[in-house]
Amino acid sequence: MKRKLFAFDIDGTLLGTDKQVLDSTREALHQLRKQGHLVTIATGRSRYMAQKVILDLEFPNYILCNGAAAFLDHEQYYQNLLDEEELVRFSKELEEQELGLAYVGLDAVKKTNSHRPQQVVEAMRSIDFHDLDFDEHFNQSADIYQALAFYDQSLEGSFEELFPKFRFVRWHPESVDILPQNGSKAATILNLAERVGIEREDVIAFGDGDNDREMLREAGIGVAMGNAEAHIQQEAKMVTDTNDQDGIWKALKELKFV
Repeated sequence: MKRKLFAFDIDGTLLGTDKQVLDSTREALHQLRKQGHLVTIATGRSRYMAQKVILDLEFPNYILCNGAAAFLDHEQYYQNLLDEEELVRFSKELEEQELGLAYVGLDAVKKTNSHRPQQVVEAMRSIDFHDLDFDEHFNQSADIYQALAFYDQSLEGSFEELFPKFRFVRWHPESVDILPQNGSKAATILNLAERVGIEREDVIAFGDGDNDREMLREAGIGVAMGNAEAHIQQEAKMVTDTNDQDGIWKALKELKFV
């Protein structure tokens, strides 16, 4: 069988709504690896936030921070940081508007102001984390791969023209990922495929969120989970069952990989 690259989002895809991994998903990953395919995580989480899943599911390969960092056999080979000057300017803008902000490094996530504490907790709990520690100078001691801005959909589209070096991707009703303009899960997945000699048509990506739309569209086969919203499913070549109803296993069975 020709070697494929399989990329899996974490939240809403590898994990069920209870933040646990289905037995069928574990078996699916085992069979893909046994067949010799390259299997990777592709998540918006940092290494710190993904570490439990990386260890539990024994992933040696992982694309983190919406594509801003990538590891192959646990060795980092790719880095795409936020522009420092633009980040300082963005921080000042959110401070003036009293909106919450956090900086994301590989192994820590820190609040840089104290605004909207309830929204911060609500968003972080949705991915099984709690409140964030505060460090307004975190960018001076760590590389910043992405940021989390905490504002609701009433402010959608308010910052794009002001900060053209950034991409704004909503991941929660109360929070938006701030990414490098040229960065995405899709771009890093395709870069990884080229690096290991796998053709684009042999890339198979699973996801459910807005930050998965590009990789579902650009992969050879994009598989949207049944729990994904309609506009995300439209980007995929295939829609499977939900993350609670063996969606990954069912898709791979239909594709004849399990």
